[in-house]
Amino acid sequence: MPDIVLATLNAKYIHASFGLRYLMANLGGLRERACMAEFHINQTPLEITEAILLHEPRIVGFGVYIWNVEQTTEVVALLKRIRPELIIVLGGPEVSYETDGQEIVALADHVITGEADVKFAEVCGQLLETGDRRVETGKDAGETGERKPESGKKESSDPAALPGPFSASHRKADASELSGLRSPLSALPKIIPAELPPIDRLASPYDFYTDEDLAHRVVYVEASRGCPFTCEFCLSSLDVPVRAFPLDAFLSAMQRLLDRGATQFKFVDRTFNLHLPTSMGILQFFLDRWRDGLFLHFEMIPDRLPEQLRALIKKFPPGAVQFEVGIQTFDDATSKNISRRQNLERLADNLRFLREETGVHVHADLIVGLPGEGMESFGRGFDRLVGLGPQEIQVGILKRLRGTPIVRHDAEFAMRYAPHPPYEILATRDISFPAMQRMRRFARYWDIVANSGQFTTTLPMLWDCGLQIADCGLDEAFEKCGTGEAADQSTIHNPQSAIASPFASFLRFSDWLHATLRRTHQIALQSVAQCLFDFLTGENGADRATVAAALEADWRRIPGRAVLTLRGAETGKRNRAERTGAQRRSPKANSFAAGEPEGPRGGAGKPETGKDEAADLTALRSPHSALEKPAAIRTARRQARHTQAL
Repeated sequence: MPDIVLATLNAKYIHASFGLRYLMANLGGLRERACMAEFHINQTPLEITEAILLHEPRIVGFGVYIWNVEQTTEVVALLKRIRPELIIVLGGPEVSYETDGQEIVALADHVITGEADVKFAEVCGQLLETGDRRVETGKDAGETGERKPESGKKESSDPAALPGPFSASHRKADASELSGLRSPLSALPKIIPAELPPIDRLASPYDFYTDEDLAHRVVYVEASRGCPFTCEFCLSSLDVPVRAFPLDAFLSAMQRLLDRGATQFKFVDRTFNLHLPTSMGILQFFLDRWRDGLFLHFEMIPDRLPEQLRALIKKFPPGAVQFEVGIQTFDDATSKNISRRQNLERLADNLRFLREETGVHVHADLIVGLPGEGMESFGRGFDRLVGLGPQEIQVGILKRLRGTPIVRHDAEFAMRYAPHPPYEILATRDISFPAMQRMRRFARYWDIVANSGQFTTTLPMLWDCGLQIADCGLDEAFEKCGTGEAADQSTIHNPQSAIASPFASFLRFSDWLHATLRRTHQIALQSVAQCLFDFLTGENGADRATVAAALEADWRRIPGRAVLTLRGAETGKRNRAERTGAQRRSPKANSFAAGEPEGPRGGAGKPETGKDEAADLTALRSPHSALEKPAAIRTARRQARHTQAL
């Protein structure tokens, strides 16, 4: 049986913990006495506890993150209740800062703060050596079944007096009671700061990805650690300057993964394109070894894309590379508040290049709730980003990560955060709680309708009226909407108005959708399609036939789907059939390409599909299409929030 169990609770099975593999790789001589045990947060605490105790370990190390701290706390409480002598060692970003008052810290024996790659092995070595000596001299209370509370604390002799681990009040009592039952081997201090490990001497974690990992899970890799920027909402702002791994050794590790059949590589580097020679070396490495099915995900600095890098990026096949572009805000004053520096003109130029001249899938991030930014400012930035055309816009709600300097704004901007993970912002001076709730729903519905890639034809109709679409066609309307400046919110209430703000228009749809469904999750795709039809035709006054045709075009893009049935679309279909018959009788009429909705005036004139590769109708069969992107891209988007680097 292993003496050491390295454990963590991933957000989903598809995540493979990068941190555990680093710890395992750097255990040195203790590696043969250790094993990894990965779980996910949807498993029950009892199930996880049982699986860990089956190994009969002496030490359990947990990786603690913002997404698993509550569930991990329950598991630690159970472990300490069943085996109080078991040594619990914690690490990870959630317990590296502000440790005072954390329930899980009170329950554990030791907490290693910072990068624990090397320090964990050192701590385990000391604990096991001490334990071995105690066993030899017969002084190990754990071996005799005795439990010794810390000095000055009295252990309850009544098992019923120990509180249950599942209610908040009882678990706090657990932490207080059980913290007196620390293992007699725990001579080390409770909080153990880790020295920064020499990055060129760290053992590689990549050999600890199993064949099952390579076949079914996302493979995380890193060529560097740290970040040169000081954005106050991000833990990376606390890092020392960027440290790069030796490139030759890193590429050798990537070659071994390729040789074993790895196809998905998610780089967790915060600034992949910071150092040009390294960026180009990595891209050229994969380009030289390219094969169908490979997929690369990078986080990039949005305003840094020199010509040498552009030339290399253009060589990759469509859908092969995803760039996560953290824009966060377009407002200069807000950027200054959070100590963020970026050149917006270069950023816009780089995004246009990526969308117009490459097959890169662009995932762009904006944050709601930053200090000093209200909904009007956020809306202007959102509209600007829509105009730049990324395939995905991730609307994130600000989180107060432990240790980040964003807290310095709490008083001035009346920042109010939830007290429990993930510590999302509830209200600010500029966004009230009801308005913040609207934005939470906006973000969720945007994921369902826009980021899913399921409704790329229908989506732009939300910020344009039915008559205008009938006048110019979906693709031209999309172009106009995408590049327009943010309009006054009153514009969207008039179906005859000029092209409206995408932000204001989608917010209106979001409010209507929530009032209609009263939920934000477990919404069937058929229901989404019906709601889009009802809103566009009922609230916006759009032509029923045009809306139905757009939804049908979106629906047909997935082979084998059942026929889309839209209530209230029958009249529109008859009208469209009449127009189609008239069109066929007209010698001058031209229709859209097969599989796309015809023009609402019978398709007269030049087909729009040949006009512009960025047009939404063309994107139905374009390699840039969000829906046609490989499953790996959709997977990487989901993982972007849950990077498991140390």
